Amino acid sequence: MGGEATVVVDAAPGYDETHRTTLEEVAWGASRPGRVWRVQPLCETPPMAREFTKVGVIGLGTMGAGIVEVFARNGIDVVAVEVTDEAVERGRGVLQHSTDRAVTRGKLTPEDQTALHARVQFTSDMADLKECQLVVEAVPEHLDLKKDIFAKLDAIVSDDAILATNTSSLPVTEIAVATINPKRVVGMHFFNPAPVLQFVEVIKTVITSDEIFEDVKALAERLGKKPVIVGDKAGFIANALLFGYLNHAVAMFESKYATREDIDAAMKLGCGYPMGPLALMDLIGLDTAYEILDTMYKQGRDRLHAPSPIIKQMVSAGLKGRKSGRGFYTYAAPGSSAVVDDALTPTAAAGSTAGTRPVRTVGVVGSGTMATGMVEVFAKAGLDVTFVARSEAKVEAVRAALAKSLEKAVQRGKATEEERDAALGHVRGTTRLEDLAQVDLVVEAVVEDLSVKRALFENLDEICRPDAILATTTSSLPVVECAAATKRPQDVVGMHFFNPAQVMKLVEVVHTVSTADDVVATVQALCATVGKHAVTCGDRAGFIVNALLFPYLNDAVKMLEANYSTADDIDTAMKTGCGLPMGPFELLDVVGLDVSLAIERELYLEFRERGYAPAPLLEHLVTAGYLGRKTGRGFRTYA
Repeated sequence: MGGEATVVVDAAPGYDETHRTTLEEVAWGASRPGRVWRVQPLCETPPMAREFTKVGVIGLGTMGAGIVEVFARNGIDVVAVEVTDEAVERGRGVLQHSTDRAVTRGKLTPEDQTALHARVQFTSDMADLKECQLVVEAVPEHLDLKKDIFAKLDAIVSDDAILATNTSSLPVTEIAVATINPKRVVGMHFFNPAPVLQFVEVIKTVITSDEIFEDVKALAERLGKKPVIVGDKAGFIANALLFGYLNHAVAMFESKYATREDIDAAMKLGCGYPMGPLALMDLIGLDTAYEILDTMYKQGRDRLHAPSPIIKQMVSAGLKGRKSGRGFYTYAAPGSSAVVDDALTPTAAAGSTAGTRPVRTVGVVGSGTMATGMVEVFAKAGLDVTFVARSEAKVEAVRAALAKSLEKAVQRGKATEEERDAALGHVRGTTRLEDLAQVDLVVEAVVEDLSVKRALFENLDEICRPDAILATTTSSLPVVECAAATKRPQDVVGMHFFNPAQVMKLVEVVHTVSTADDVVATVQALCATVGKHAVTCGDRAGFIVNALLFPYLNDAVKMLEANYSTADDIDTAMKTGCGLPMGPFELLDVVGLDVSLAIERELYLEFRERGYAPAPLLEHLVTAGYLGRKTGRGFRTYA
């Protein structure tokens, strides 16, 4: 036992936690001449993370070339491998283009660019990977192809070299067992563009050696990345959450519920996402997206991951997104990011087929934050606004909040004193609904209770003149229920502002089966007048934004509930890997867990999808009174 190697035979199957080996590995070693399995001495000090000086990358598409750049930028020599000399040259061109852009933008000096390229050896011969301490494959998402590559690497690299896969959805374990020594195989999933995005998912299988895993995690940190540790589950963290959302957006487009432009604008403007879901699908590639969704569905059998039929149809037709020049959008050329008009592009003429009604005076019912914001929006646009609150005290509170908001705008240079005074001059407060008798349009922003809203619409129907438009800013309740409470359902429409209304650009214009075309056109025009971007959709639970957002948030809660990852790591994955402004648990705590649960219940009742059923953990937190920031505790605890 004095520090010399000792072989311990354990009759139990599985890992020996001291020596990190298995009986199966001993058998593999015995069957492979020339392979000597090192047994760690019992009292050996755990080694420091190894220093990588030379790595290999197989596959030089956009992702592979990006990974090459990441390593070379950090002073590591890289052997970059492609299948043919022509593919090698294309990969060299991708790297050249990327570093040229970095130089142009001042992110890289010409001298550093020259040094970076000098560290890269391009080749079509895998044998050149012989001296690499780590090899990362970044080939297309086909399991047989990856397994074949890993099996070949066994005969090329040294016994202590690490083999990593950049797969975004395939089981790392299945790739690992194609090798002689599966414990040295790990997932190292970069995100596109790899030189820019900080997030890396490090995937540890049940076979992966702890030492190998720690080496790869330390390397990711050395590269300036934020590694998140996950198990070998379809989609890992980011793709498991992202692609369900993308697939839902595709289904929404396929059913003609909303246009591609409105779906994408809704998620960019309503949630602050860097790209809309359909534009993101084009960037990823529809063929890649199909493979990821299909793999996730086959592993998890979640119907929400079953690829929407239109994806396969488009891939079969060669419409793969930016790479082919056409996907959900049409591009100037294959590989271009410039969107050009096509047959689906909306035109000004198409939007003017229905007439509009004049809107010069507006009524707002409610005195909360949303109602106050809408009053400010309309008043700043020069419309005369009458708002109705339940008491004189609430009327004065709205006036005070409005004056404070406008004064802040003046102090920040976003408005002049004259504009402030003009806006205040357009506003009148009252406690009487009857004072709305002559307005052109009324928007209600009262409590999200259907019985309250229906009673209000009955009153407005009796009070307002016959051609007035009645709108609700509900975020989840059926607009048609409000319309059915009136004798003028053709004049009722949804006008869903986002909070804070004076800041957020998006308004969802929601038409029911009864809403007249000129009412929709009028509200769309009014949104443009007050500086908002209108997106139009049918009267379905969640409309566009909440219908796409909250199933994704619910999936995140289920992932946490299953102990697959932590709230911090899931938030990090979605912020740094997908560029979202907030992680799902940050957002849930801000929105309020009770509000989120109510919306998810509405979605489940509407669509009856098992995957939309609210996660039990969310139900339990709400029952316990942990509602997020407003109560000081939700998924996190606040001071």
